[in-house]
Amino acid sequence: MILGALTNIIKNATPAACTFQASATDLPFPDSYFDAIFTDPPYYDNVPYSYLSDFFYVWLKRALGDVHPKLFSTPLTPKSKEIVAYTTIEKSWNEAKQRFEGMLRQSFKEINRILKPNGIAVIVYAHKTTMGWEAVINALLDSGLVITASWPINTEMKARLRAKESASLASSIYIVARKTQRQPTGWFSEVKEELKKHLNEKLDKLWGEGIGGADFFIAAIGSAIEVFGKYEKVMDYEGNVIRAERLLDYVRQLVTDYAVRKILRDGIAGQLSPLSRFYLLYRWSYGTARVHFDEARKLAQSVGVDLERVWNRTFVRKEKEYIYVLGPHERDLSELEGSSELVDVLHRVLLLWQRGQREEIKEVLKGTGWFSDTFFRYAQAISECLPESSREKRLLDGFLTGRERIISEGRGEGSGLSEFLH
Repeated sequence: MILGALTNIIKNATPAACTFQASATDLPFPDSYFDAIFTDPPYYDNVPYSYLSDFFYVWLKRALGDVHPKLFSTPLTPKSKEIVAYTTIEKSWNEAKQRFEGMLRQSFKEINRILKPNGIAVIVYAHKTTMGWEAVINALLDSGLVITASWPINTEMKARLRAKESASLASSIYIVARKTQRQPTGWFSEVKEELKKHLNEKLDKLWGEGIGGADFFIAAIGSAIEVFGKYEKVMDYEGNVIRAERLLDYVRQLVTDYAVRKILRDGIAGQLSPLSRFYLLYRWSYGTARVHFDEARKLAQSVGVDLERVWNRTFVRKEKEYIYVLGPHERDLSELEGSSELVDVLHRVLLLWQRGQREEIKEVLKGTGWFSDTFFRYAQAISECLPESSREKRLLDGFLTGRERIISEGRGEGSGLSEFLH
């Protein structure tokens, strides 16, 4: 079906469609040549494109080497000019990142050069880390293109190999940009207010469309580009140019506050400690997957948690460059005794529930001061964040099924528990 559609497009194209091979950093076209450009640039360090291509290249070279000798003149695919963030023995991570950003910036400048005035460019991008987005946003800000819109589109299969046991995204962001005049310098304090107003409207729409977890954060980044991408540069009153990292830190704070309120349906967000907020947001964003340390650090930072102070001392574990959040079934009951932190109390209660110790559950909830609506709402919110296959979700759902009896018994003993919404 796809081949038939392509054949039909080629037959009816006027003039005939042409293909070119050239570097994205030096396109063989004159200035102001195209009405529109659509591109899907490399996703930072996600995919080793050229190395994957080598598998096919050797067979294509055998089949078509004599037909297209120039295309198959090298033993394997060329890699020196590939726009990817790879580290090598000779190249550090910072060097790889700077190289990616520099080459991508030049590619976007080339797009700007060959577009007609007011021409449109659509850029498809997906990366689960803000570091990957920082590189792309900085390249866009330096290109001269003006971002006018962005849309998250569900493009990935949940059952694909990379999505299993990982924090992979389901959506790609389609960024719409134009070759047009930018507004002069924007002042950071004013841009922040503009971002806040713009994002509140956008986030309501994204939430209503059912976008959640890591995809929600990434879609919010796409929406934020619409605001600060229209300025030639953004500066603070001390004269510092504000780059993507600082802008995205503020965006993450806005999105985090919004997400917590929505997940908890507004009622108890203010009663949660930073650590319990982090646990809830981690489960909502990444489920039970492990994530790169820097991404987990930024999520923790947005709720006021210093990750280095809590890993391997709480439910947070660090394994090399990755962070993993423990569920109740992965914790020792004895280590949870004496803690009144909401997430620790919840884990302790779930372990007691698993053992059938209902009287001990009531004693723990009363002793820690968590025999309240807040506790049960928090448990319900975490359950709703987890996949059906999660062992933690099964524990939560089992406990929540029997909550009415625990609540009624507690109320009968004069706990003062307010009515829990069933």
